[in-house]
Order: sequence, then C-alpha cells, then structure tokens
Amino acid sequence: MTTLTTPLRLGTRRSKLAMAQSGQVAEQVSKLTGRPVELVEITTYGDTSREALAQIGGTGVFVSALRDALLEGRIDFAVHSLKDLPTADPDGLLIAAIPLREDPRDVLVARDGLTFAQLPDGARVGTGSPRRMSQLNAWARTLGLRIETVPIRGNIDTRIGYVASGELDAVVLAAAGLSRIGRLDEATELLHTDVVLPAPGQGALAVECSVGQTELTARLAELDDPFTRAAVTAERSLLAALEAGCSAPVGALAEPDIERDDEHGPVTELRLRGVVGTTDGTSLVQMSATGPLPASREEATALGRELAQEMLAKGAAGLMGERAL
Repeated sequence: MTTLTTPLRLGTRRSKLAMAQSGQVAEQVSKLTGRPVELVEITTYGDTSREALAQIGGTGVFVSALRDALLEGRIDFAVHSLKDLPTADPDGLLIAAIPLREDPRDVLVARDGLTFAQLPDGARVGTGSPRRMSQLNAWARTLGLRIETVPIRGNIDTRIGYVASGELDAVVLAAAGLSRIGRLDEATELLHTDVVLPAPGQGALAVECSVGQTELTARLAELDDPFTRAAVTAERSLLAALEAGCSAPVGALAEPDIERDDEHGPVTELRLRGVVGTTDGTSLVQMSATGPLPASREEATALGRELAQEMLAKGAAGLMGERAL
C-alpha cells in the first residue's frame, strides 16, 4: 500500500555529478508529491568500462542499467543527463519531464588561468568527445594554433586532475556539470557556441518513468519546461536523422531567435544549428535552420529532420567515421 510516507525510489548513477543532479530533482519531486524520495545508486556499464566511449558504443552505456531497473520495478523513476540518452523511445518507458535547461555550453579548464587562444603551441587538450575534438581542432586552426587533443575518461575530479598534475594543459567539460556540483568557478573560459556547439541535449536532464505509473507521471510532468523540451527535441531529431549516436562528432543547439515583428509584436522563432566534422577538424559541415517556435513534438522533430537532410546533402555522412549506429 502506497502512503505519503512511502518513499519514491529515484534511480541514479553513482558519480558525484549524477548524485548531485538527482538530488536536486529529488527535492523538487518531494515538494510536489509530499512524499520522501530516496536515491537508489545503480552502476552502469559506462561507469565501469575504461574503454573510450566511441569504442563501447557511446549511446546508452550510461542508461541501460537504469532503464532495466525501471522496467523491473526496482525504482520508480530515473534521472538521466539527456545527452546520454539514445534517441529511440524505449518500450514501456516515457520521459515524464525535461526540466529547465542549465547552460548548454562547454568550458575550458586550463592551467595558469589560460583561455583557449592563449594556450601554448602544441598544447595537450583532454576530452573524451569526438564532437569536441573536431571543433577544437578546427578552432585552433583558425587561430594558427597547433594543439593535440588527448582522449580521456573519468569523472570531473579525474579530468581536472590531469590539468592540476601538469599531464595536460587543459580539459574541456560541460558547463552544466561543473555548475551542478558548484565548481563552475574553476573554468578558465566559457566556450562560445559560435566556435563550439554542444552535444544535442547538453545541459538538460530527463526524468523517466514507466508508462504504467500514470499518477507519478502526471506529478513529474509539473517539472517539465516546454521550451527546453522543444529545443532538445529538435536537437535530438537532428542527431537521429543523421543516424548518429551520442559518441559521434555531432554538435547541435536550438535557441530562441527573435528576428521579426508582426502586427502583434516580436515573433519568437527557434533557430537550430548543427555541426558534423572529422575529429582532426579539417572538414566541417555547419548549417542552421529557423522555424516557428514548435507547438508540438512533431513540429520540433520536423525542424531537426529538415536540417539533417540539408547537412547530409552537403556531405555530413562522410564525416562521421566514429559514429555509433
């Protein structure tokens, strides 16, 4: 029998970041439902494997164990970093809420407080993301800078530790992750989206539960931010239409774009930008599309699919050797 004192079980990865963001959602859900929420720590394959994400598939390696726990009834709901979720909808589960997005940008954490343009020639820059490698190498080339992108894995402490120890000159991380654990002040530069587009869905969380949990789904839906959902739906539609997984060198960001006035005043549209490139940064396909602010999932999906088709026509498919289908 379920009572107001029966805890809701929230499944989360064990990392400091996952625990922090799940804890923040737990507080909100507890206020909404009047019930306590307990965190259930679950280890995923992505947490235990030391292989590069591109080699182990990237897509889904951090979420499959959580989804199994949901389907088996061991937890009531789960919190994921949206950028880690496969684009296909799983049977029996639904994303009940996508809360307001954190800053989607990447950040540089460099030695001696350096910005990217100030890095020494030949600087070693750590990242486990082909997407970041591609855009960082392209950016360095425009600056006349030679860098070496070094594949790394590990949690935030481990990655920043490579800089502190002198093994690397800099690492690139997500601003949202540092913000959620209170360490954004360690970033030496917020990377402008004109030079580095984030991963589709970066900075957003997904609150997932089973389709049978109708009452819980309705309460969780109160955490949903409609604009964030529309934006990340367009970004993930682009990723899906490119037939690329989250380990592919694909960046995407949808943002409001107030470009024109009509008789009722300013009109807000949604501008979606996408980039695909080789990891050495020598070839990039960068394009954008703008459309009316989506009023439905179908409209947001259509915007992403449209931009993907234009990018494929410009040769995007040939640049995704690292993609995980």
